[in-house]
Amino acid sequence: MEIVALVAMYSLTNFFTADSKSILDAFTKNIGFTPNMMATFSQSPIAFNAWATLRGSLSKVLDVKTRDSIGLAVSEVNGCNYCLSVHSFAAEHMARLPADEIILARKGHASDPKRDAAIQFAHKVIETRGKVSDADLKAVRDAGYTDANVMEIVALVAMYSLTNFFSNVFDPEKDFPAVAPAGSI
Repeated sequence: MEIVALVAMYSLTNFFTADSKSILDAFTKNIGFTPNMMATFSQSPIAFNAWATLRGSLSKVLDVKTRDSIGLAVSEVNGCNYCLSVHSFAAEHMARLPADEIILARKGHASDPKRDAAIQFAHKVIETRGKVSDADLKAVRDAGYTDANVMEIVALVAMYSLTNFFSNVFDPEKDFPAVAPAGSI
């Protein structure tokens, strides 16, 4: 039996452990409900808490528009429709990005030159599996990003890829407004 079918057979709340529940409760309080991806992910407290710790740390880097735009670009490349709906919602409602900026981010760009450099670099990182060129590094540095910022961009790519891969494998039921699927814009 497929894992997705097994998960569908049980109420996900039966899987929450004390180790996951406190972090899950914090997310639920913050956004008003428990996203299906997080409920599913929390079945492994070790993996879930590791991701939550990474997410918490990376929520302090760069600015929210750049972080959300990187999430959109990475999710588009990884073909994660669940994460595209989550990041589109967050970009619109939390980062206050207009619809045209959300589409640009999914295509690996932004109208703001500095943010554009970060998104293009993130796009290169995911497309090349980290084997970026010296010219790619120079472009992001020339836009004003330090080596520490470049490391943070790479870490964001890895974090978003983790949730993309997880969501692509387990295919949680969509609980955010639908968006155009990956590859359709």
